[in-house]
Parts: sequence; C-alpha cells; structure tokens
Amino acid sequence: MFWVLLLLLAWIVTAVACTRLCLAAVRAAADEAQEATGVPGHELTLYEAAFLSGGPERVAELTLVSMARQRRLLLAHTGWATVVDPRGRDDMERSVIGAIGPEGQSRIAPVRAAASAAGAVRHLADRLVRAGLAVPDGARTTVAAGVRRVRLAAPAVTALGAIALLTPGPTGVPRTLVAMWFGLPLALAISCLLLARVEAHPYSRWASPAGQRLLSALTRKADGGDDLRYLIRVAVRGVRAVGEPDLRAAFAHRDRTGSHAL
Repeated sequence: MFWVLLLLLAWIVTAVACTRLCLAAVRAAADEAQEATGVPGHELTLYEAAFLSGGPERVAELTLVSMARQRRLLLAHTGWATVVDPRGRDDMERSVIGAIGPEGQSRIAPVRAAASAAGAVRHLADRLVRAGLAVPDGARTTVAAGVRRVRLAAPAVTALGAIALLTPGPTGVPRTLVAMWFGLPLALAISCLLLARVEAHPYSRWASPAGQRLLSALTRKADGGDDLRYLIRVAVRGVRAVGEPDLRAAFAHRDRTGSHAL
C-alpha cells in the first residue's frame, strides 16, 4: 500500500531529525558541565560579543558602526562607505579599511563580506573556540541546527500525510486511521521541539552555553557610557539596534542602478 511507504518515510525523516536533536542536546549538556569552570573572570570584548551573537558578519557590522560613530568612516544612506581616517586602531578596523580599498570608497555590502572573511575574524573565532565560548565551525550538530531540522521534519510529515489521504484508490484502511498513524511521527517532532524549548533554550548557532552566559552578563552589565551601551546593543542585536535612520539605511540599501557614489 502506497500510504504505508509514505508513513515509513515520515518516520525516517522524523526519527533522524529527532535523534540528531537529542544527540546535540546531550553534547551541549556535557559541554556546559565541562565549561562550568572553563573561563573564570573572562569579560567579553565588544568584538567577542558580536561574534557570539551573530558570527563574522556581526563583527564586521560592529566595526563599521563603531568607526562611523567616531567619524573615522562615513557611511552614507546610499550604501557607500568612505574612509576618513585611514589608520586602523586594531586588526578589525584595518581589515575594514583594507576591504574598502586604496581609493578609500566602496559599497558597504562587499566591504562587510570581505571584512567578515578576514584573518582577524578567523583568529577571533579560533580564540573563542579554544576558550570554550564559541561553537566550532565544523560542529553542525548543535542544538540550534537540530531544532531547525525538526522544524523542517514537522511540515514534511504533514505533507506526506496529506498526500497519503488525497491519493485516490482504496487503501483498505479508514482515512481517519491513516491520519492517526501520520499523527504519531508529527507528535514526536512537536514533543522534541517542546522539550528542546524547555531544556535547551536559548538556541545559538555561534555561542556555546558558557558563551551565552557571558553574553547575558554583558547585556545586564551594560552600565558604561552611552556610547558603550549603544555599541553593546549593536554587538548583541545587530544593525537593527542602530538608532540613526541614515545609518540604518546605509546597511539596508540595495544598489538597483549600478553605481552611484556619495
């Protein structure tokens, strides 16, 4: 019977996704126990907070915003970046200036992409991984990835069940019973999502459990000057935390006409 094959496929999809999620949750719990005493007294820098919150691209965005606030970089609402002060104060800033190029002007999107892939960001990532604060680049069986797989499995099971119910021809089994059989793998997927929500939330692609704790502490302790609080928000939340409309538009701008400078 065709619906049995579809049911078997639904169980395979659900079982694989849920198993990976469970293994990731177990691994995360073991890492958390191992890291409980991992980095005593460590305080995150803004670059570290940006990476743990949003990865390499967030680090590049933070650097661009920080330099713009210091008037050493001009970010226009048209989506262009212009160097005002060509002397970078650290490796991240030098990466951004190098990505803009010798002409001192470039569109923001390629600058952000190039700075995200720069050696300075890779070294930052390696340092955070060694400290147990970031998820290794090759570790794709994280809780966040596992949750995404189960979220995809749930609608897949629903679609397979719908196909089984809508397929014409005799099945030898009442349609309601077929629907109940497909409801079992769907219930398993939903149960795994609920358990992950309770036991392993928040999920993070970049930060380990220890890194998430330090991020929470940094957010609570954002009691420095206004500029520091502002940059912490950008590091943790990204450019959507930028208050200035023109600066926010600079990152959101999409070049439709080809090339218009400032």
